[in-house]
Amino acid sequence: MTKFSDLALDPRVLQAIAEAGYETPTPIQEQAIPEALKGRDVLGIAQTGTGKTASFTLPMITLLGQGRARARMPRSLVLAPTRELAAQVAENFDIYAKHTKLTKALLIGGVSFGEQDKLIDRGVDVLIATPGRLLDHFERGKLLLTGVQIMVVDEADRMLDMGFIPDIERIFQLTPFSRQTMFYSATMAPEIERITSTFLTNPAKIEVARQNSTSATIEQQLVQFTPSRKDRSFTEKRALLRALIRSEGEGCTNAIIFCNRKMDVDVVAKSLKSHGFNAAPIHGDLEQSVRTKTLDGFRDGSLHLLVASDVAARGLDIPAVSHVFNFDVPTHPEDYVHRIGRTGRAGRLGKAYTLAVPSDDKYITQIESLVKQAIPRGTVPEGLDLAAEGSDRPQGERGSKSGRDSGRESGRDRGRSSGRDRRDENRPRREDKEPVAVEAVAVEVAEVAEAPRPVREERVREDRPREDRQAERNTNDRREERPRSEDRRDRSRDERPREDRPRDDRPRDDRRYGRDDRRDTPVVGMGDHVPDFILRSFKLPEAKVEEHEDDSVLNSADA
Repeated sequence: MTKFSDLALDPRVLQAIAEAGYETPTPIQEQAIPEALKGRDVLGIAQTGTGKTASFTLPMITLLGQGRARARMPRSLVLAPTRELAAQVAENFDIYAKHTKLTKALLIGGVSFGEQDKLIDRGVDVLIATPGRLLDHFERGKLLLTGVQIMVVDEADRMLDMGFIPDIERIFQLTPFSRQTMFYSATMAPEIERITSTFLTNPAKIEVARQNSTSATIEQQLVQFTPSRKDRSFTEKRALLRALIRSEGEGCTNAIIFCNRKMDVDVVAKSLKSHGFNAAPIHGDLEQSVRTKTLDGFRDGSLHLLVASDVAARGLDIPAVSHVFNFDVPTHPEDYVHRIGRTGRAGRLGKAYTLAVPSDDKYITQIESLVKQAIPRGTVPEGLDLAAEGSDRPQGERGSKSGRDSGRESGRDRGRSSGRDRRDENRPRREDKEPVAVEAVAVEVAEVAEAPRPVREERVREDRPREDRQAERNTNDRREERPRSEDRRDRSRDERPREDRPRDDRPRDDRRYGRDDRRDTPVVGMGDHVPDFILRSFKLPEAKVEEHEDDSVLNSADA
């Protein structure tokens, strides 16, 4: 049996491996490490949980033992698709390189650029990064990739699924052509062959397990059910999830629950917490500090259930995960392999449940075609009535209706009656009104009936002789035929004087119409109302006139 001491690793690396408690390498490590130490390109294909991270970390530390890093020019580069996977690689590097003087830097999103710039400026031997943050540093002029000797792409197929192909190609173009390249992945999609043929030179292809296979230590079950109504599928699926977790009892020490959408992650986590489960969500929209705190709690056992999107399907190295629940069937069959691979690691036994509705049949067929085996069918727990249990409220708080359907119906009822209630709340109720005497009502009706009706003006005019009415119509016709100017003069002639007209007591705001109309204000000026000071005489007395003349004479003499 091969041991780590037989793989020609650095003695300081072997010492760290022994202190970590490892003696025998896994199949992928046994075959990949010797080829990597020779300087060859490596294409590693192995199912998740088989030790791929150590298969490139150990030879990298050995090869970088000689040499020194320069500022802003890392000697090696490790690319990971997610922050969690990059952090896991950094942890492995710290374990295996603790007896060496090699330095590392972790470039991931959610962390300030300032701290990362300080590490890069001092020079690092190993740079572990996600593609986006790496290119951000490069575009800011803080990083040079011309000194990269070893480049590793971890979870290469996930890189392609997440749309990192343009970024990966650009990063490869920024690194030297003479670099050593290693690709590692659990699955190998056909489109990856083009990438490997472009960027790898005569790679050593290592496939320790059948491609796209699942571990034999994982017990798989597919639980299919038909919802009572199509719009209740999501609600009843949550009820089925809670029933499955309860049915496992103490055997479910911890579990990861996978959802396809980030929004569903939050809803499922909130639903579980409302029913007394110790659960928390994790997905790409959360801040990095929250994601790190959640993962630390799941690792140390303070968190029981981790509801996650596929961002956590890769790179979560937690050996003691007992169960995996696929709340949603993955749309990509490769994701199924990665999801259930979070349990049954390092030889331990694990269970993986997948919840499916009739619309998921096509995805189930693709998964079974990929893994080359049928997923064993499970059954809904006995005595479970999904229609009755489909509620996010605890049993004691439920009303006659359950689930979000009852909430929706009650919301409609409240919406219909709320406006009517608000209108009627100030009105006195019928039974609160004072009784009205029938005699008073009869008197009021009689008074109204006896009141004389006003005679209409048209009726009075109709009683006049026919000749008068005809003469009036002729006069009106002649008035309409006259020009508008004559009619205006007639109206002005008939109008009463301005002073005698009734005026509106309300003030006019002529500024509202953009003018200041003051025609109603009488003008006081140079007409009949001449001010007194204009009529006064300003003739000077004779003495002052003489003084004025003497001053004028003196002024002329001086001139």
